[in-house]
Amino acid sequence: MRAYDIIQDKKVGKKLSEEALSFLINGYMTNQIPDYQMSAFLMAVYFKGMDEEETAWLTKTMVASGGTINLSSITGLTVDKHSTGGVGDKTSLVLLPLMAACDLKVSKLSGRGLGHTGGTIDKLESIPGFQVDIDMNSLLRQVNDIGLAISGQSKNLVPADKLLYALRDVTATVDSLPLIASSIMSKKIASGAEYILLDVKVGSGAFMKDVSHAVELGERMIRIGESFNRKVSVVLTNMSEPLGYAVGNSLEVVESIHTLQGKGPKDLEELCLTLNAAMLQLTGKINDLEDGINESRKLLSSFAPLEKFKAFVEAQKGDLAYVNDPGLFARAKHAYTIKSHRSGYIQSLDAEKIGLCALATGAGRETKTSSIDYRAGIILNKKVGDPVQTGDSLATIFTNKDDLENDLIKSFHDTVTYSDHHVSKNQIIIGLVDNKGFSDMRK
Repeated sequence: MRAYDIIQDKKVGKKLSEEALSFLINGYMTNQIPDYQMSAFLMAVYFKGMDEEETAWLTKTMVASGGTINLSSITGLTVDKHSTGGVGDKTSLVLLPLMAACDLKVSKLSGRGLGHTGGTIDKLESIPGFQVDIDMNSLLRQVNDIGLAISGQSKNLVPADKLLYALRDVTATVDSLPLIASSIMSKKIASGAEYILLDVKVGSGAFMKDVSHAVELGERMIRIGESFNRKVSVVLTNMSEPLGYAVGNSLEVVESIHTLQGKGPKDLEELCLTLNAAMLQLTGKINDLEDGINESRKLLSSFAPLEKFKAFVEAQKGDLAYVNDPGLFARAKHAYTIKSHRSGYIQSLDAEKIGLCALATGAGRETKTSSIDYRAGIILNKKVGDPVQTGDSLATIFTNKDDLENDLIKSFHDTVTYSDHHVSKNQIIIGLVDNKGFSDMRK
């Protein structure tokens, strides 16, 4: 078997065998297949695609490239959640304590942010003392004790994905459905949970720019899960504007705490309630999604999820004083107010451009080795559909970098469009994908 022949077959659209995919991935892992041949293969997949069986085989080979996590020592239903990423996406900080308060057992391996999207690990590390690197025995014990643990990703977990993603990132092959699906699902399968909930973002700040491709991605990931005897559900959510009002690490932690206190933004709250209901439905705890949303709302108002979050932070050595009093989080030395140039209604807030503006403040990483400023970021004061008058504050930008005021203000203004007429608010939930297909929830 030769890499050349495999590339040639895929170039002309032939279906590859499980053996061919295993040969290719294992050869790349052992440096027997060079970057240039793997790059050619990835580009062939980008243009010719893979069917569901090929994608499942690729996922299986990637899972087998490293270790897997055994959750059999955990008592109860083991669940995991993944988001395809977005701007202001602090969902895990609210949703996972909500799941744990429902007696679900949540073990999650999370990554750091790169580019315009933030990482859960970075947000948690903005809490002084918080430890993201915990050994497996401690993680399993913590999940059994309080129902929730979040750790940094293990280097031994799906190493093939790390190598392939780095190559995809520099060969313009990131946005390939089968490659996205196998990348996400290989990590979720290796992480061991029986039930997997996927939050697939759609819009300007997401990989998926349109609903049809997002549905196709969701269906593909569900089929992969079925091939591994895992139960998977997918919720499509709106990322055409940032989620909530806060963009930036400690700023998002504060907003998450406020949400757990029942004082958070409506879009973030609605998203977390719906995702929790979808997980309750997936695990068989409820039958009707609307009933699950109502039960989740009652639970959130009871503050039980907030107590779970406190127990989680304390277990991972974070300073609880910052959870009890979010005002303790330090702010950056510069705070620039962005004022509206005109009256009307906010027609759009480009999530990707706002993410890039936050990146410029120091809130994100331009490269994997870049440091981040936990205090930097943006607080929005207006969202899509809000009325504005000339001079109203649209947002406040926080940074410790000097001499950037004019650049940051211009950058933010470039993210906003206006309308003279009333504009409807964005609907955060687009729909659900399960093994029966797509259910559109847009009104």
